[in-house]
Amino acid sequence: MSHSSNQSRRDFIAMSGSFLAGSFFIHPVAQALDLVGPKDGKMKLALVGTGIRGTTMFGRDVLRSYGELVEFVGLSDINPGRLAYAKKFIGANCPVFTDFDQMLKEAKPDVLIVTTMDSTHHEFIIKGLNAGIHVISEKPMTTDEFKCQDILDAERKSGKKLIVTFNYRYSPHRQKLYELLRAGEIGELTSVDFHWYLDVYHGADYFRRWHRRKEFGGTLLVHKSTHHFDLLNWWINSDPEEVFAYGSLEFYGKKGPFRHTTCRGCPHSDQCDFYWDITKNEHLVNLYPENEQYDGYHRDGCVFREDVDIYDKMAVQVKYKNQVQVSYSLTTYSPYEGYRIAFNGTKGRLEAWIKERQPWEEADADEIHLTKNFGERQIITIPHGGGGHGGGDTRLKDKLFKDPAMADPWRQSAGSRDGAMSILVGIAARNSIESGKPVKIADLTDIELKESGRGV
Repeated sequence: MSHSSNQSRRDFIAMSGSFLAGSFFIHPVAQALDLVGPKDGKMKLALVGTGIRGTTMFGRDVLRSYGELVEFVGLSDINPGRLAYAKKFIGANCPVFTDFDQMLKEAKPDVLIVTTMDSTHHEFIIKGLNAGIHVISEKPMTTDEFKCQDILDAERKSGKKLIVTFNYRYSPHRQKLYELLRAGEIGELTSVDFHWYLDVYHGADYFRRWHRRKEFGGTLLVHKSTHHFDLLNWWINSDPEEVFAYGSLEFYGKKGPFRHTTCRGCPHSDQCDFYWDITKNEHLVNLYPENEQYDGYHRDGCVFREDVDIYDKMAVQVKYKNQVQVSYSLTTYSPYEGYRIAFNGTKGRLEAWIKERQPWEEADADEIHLTKNFGERQIITIPHGGGGHGGGDTRLKDKLFKDPAMADPWRQSAGSRDGAMSILVGIAARNSIESGKPVKIADLTDIELKESGRGV
């Protein structure tokens, strides 16, 4: 089941059950603050992975918003050119390291932030934990069940904590759905219809980057859908039990009418709807084209490259321990971006059509429709929060870096168990597509599945 020797399930429950339950309430960075002491100095951060997410959301934005509370003591990346630019862009006054192990040894951070390519997350998470450091990891936690098990083993052994940055939980709209479900507004929850649409701009971008390969991102069922599966696990308040899925590549990759290596220099640029000029974005140019000579990575790869091997349409059925059933789909070439979701209960239905990006309208609020059986429909309007991901980014970072000990009544802070359960749905879906058979979540790692209440 794992690359490393696993504890028996009984041993795991005896040794770690209380720890995993407590991880919802004991925040990793709160413990780090206890180590530093708010009066004795700033929280010392180290960052590995200086791509777009590392340099912006967890780099420059953190330093600008929380600079009086935190400081970067080290930045690491395998690309020395990108690393040098990242230090300048972030505004960090710290050493840079192409050798990650050297950074851990010399920088001595309190907290490690991991924003590397998905398939390498486990390497840095485990090394950080083994070094006695709390770790914040960008989602997904990792890309397969074996690496997931190794991370869980390392966390138990180290006594340190791992948090996974599920910013979607923090958006006001998704929190309101959680509140309504917990309040029993539709009675006992019985099933969920959840359909996510990536548009021809955002969706296509995954097929330009390293995400286009299964070996790097685990398919979009892991890289992208981990957000969605985490929301489902959180909303439903139970563990997924069994998964069956279909998926195929029918639009991008080899299905394209023509192709080139990159958009730059493409002879088909005047006839390709997906042509994208990276040179119009100075920050991306400084991160990627200016440093291609170090690692050969092309940020503006052709979406029709023949090495694309991930799915561009996916349909997933999930059965939960509490008998809730989910129908989920992900499409990557829609004319608009957003999702439709409906929660079906014994006393009514809760539904929303969220338009995250579309060409014909802009909204400053989201609506939730609550319809009771034999009753009228109530429309609940939720204003957008400030910041990215529907207001989730700012609220997440406030929890991480401004007030880690703040109350968490809606259980939005996510630990390693949450990170594992979200990716295991995607991993099970991928394994199901490849095998043509349903996959049991319990067969993937030694996590003991839990059944909570339905509805309240």
